[in-house]
Amino acid sequence: MGKIIGIQITSDGEGKLASVDQVKAIAGQGLEGDRYFNRTGTYSKKHKPSREATFIEAEALEGLQREYGLELNPLESRRNITTRGVALNHLVGKSFRVGEAVFQGLELCEPCGHLEQLTGRQVRAGLVHRGGLRTQILETGIVRVGDSIEVI
Repeated sequence: MGKIIGIQITSDGEGKLASVDQVKAIAGQGLEGDRYFNRTGTYSKKHKPSREATFIEAEALEGLQREYGLELNPLESRRNITTRGVALNHLVGKSFRVGEAVFQGLELCEPCGHLEQLTGRQVRAGLVHRGGLRTQILETGIVRVGDSIEVI
């Protein structure tokens, strides 16, 4: 069973993410205070459920360092929730509970040129198929660092 080890949000589309201990995940909207919740994200012109919350494995970031010599911390990853001990790719098409909230895994969050531009590092190749998970929030609730991830 995986755990949440970090939560990162920003109110500005290209702003630096900040770590928080908890966040309210609001069904159909996103993470309260985050750029996509506020519709100020880079890709917010058209709301999509897959932008409500993004997850990334700490193991993927460690693999990027180990295999490509590129350090990218969770804040720089531009993903909202950092996990440990769960294969996020296996959650595509599945519902899962984190704290009080329920999420639906919709699609992989493949790395893009925008991520490389903001980080100043060529991270795309090292994060292909392990760049995270895009999710929709099905049930509103508080998500906290330390919460478990439970497939429903």
